[in-house]
Amino acid sequence: MSTEAASATRIDAPGPRRTLRIGTRGSVLATTQAGTVRDALVAAGHPAELVIITTKGDVTPGPVQRIGVGVFTAELREALLNGDVDIAVHSYKDLPTFQDPRLVVAAVPPREDPRDALVARDGLVLGELPPGSKVGTSAPRRRAQLAALGLGLGLEPLRGNIDTRIGKVDSGELDAIVIARAGLSRIGRLDRVTEALEPVQMLPAPSQGALAVECRADDPETIALVTPLDDTASHAAVIAERSLLAELEAGCTAPVGALAEIVSSIDDDGRVFEELSVRGCAAALDGSDVLRASAVGAPERAEELGRAVARELLDLGAKGLMVADGIVPEQATADD
Repeated sequence: MSTEAASATRIDAPGPRRTLRIGTRGSVLATTQAGTVRDALVAAGHPAELVIITTKGDVTPGPVQRIGVGVFTAELREALLNGDVDIAVHSYKDLPTFQDPRLVVAAVPPREDPRDALVARDGLVLGELPPGSKVGTSAPRRRAQLAALGLGLGLEPLRGNIDTRIGKVDSGELDAIVIARAGLSRIGRLDRVTEALEPVQMLPAPSQGALAVECRADDPETIALVTPLDDTASHAAVIAERSLLAELEAGCTAPVGALAEIVSSIDDDGRVFEELSVRGCAAALDGSDVLRASAVGAPERAEELGRAVARELLDLGAKGLMVADGIVPEQATADD
């Protein structure tokens, strides 16, 4: 394991303080994400450093849906449970929906824009790509929703870090790729986005753009230090989206999209209040069918709202759609 020292420390802190060890994958994106958590803790007067951990997903070739849920998180969580680190920072969408009772997500920092983004040759937007254009993405959710648009695109498998993926467009191997806008934003590459895909075109993955800052449940001291980093609106949105996924019994590689957002509404007396809007979809892998549902309610009902949208999707036939596509319930995945 290698470590990266904290970028600053408080010299006026009363007495020595232990340095919080933050577990992260070693990619540029992962260390950048974890670095924002480290910097926030340091700014609050809590020394912290990054601990780089290699995960199964970093060393195993092949599509994520084949090597299983949890390939980017299992080793991080193991290091946390073993006491090798005090905190683990994950891309929330990589976490299995089943929450290990030994662990707790102590904070969800402010979420990045959750939309998917197109990076295309010649600055093209999605509707300008000619039929037959090669578009790279291995995510079943993206492939299904792209196919459903009926643009006649050729969908190609895609893995690798962000630079590797973009390089396939620059080299001409692909005409475009679809990638999470949040990742590009975090590493300062938004200049490569030719179009941010609106949710009416493509619903993002549940919890896309959000980070999960995880601690051991039996470590109240660290939990107390991390909790101030939590953004309540982002946390509520993620709870709703992941509740939808859990109710569908679908893993993070299933062709399921979800987006929850805080919206402002006005009551009969003209008073403004906030509600949580939840949208979800389940699609056939070939894009031949896309089921959609939505619900709106109080943010405190986030879990209930997510499950309500999932139940509507199930009533519309989502379970049969996913079974027909060979999607197995997440509980049956070996990496859980």
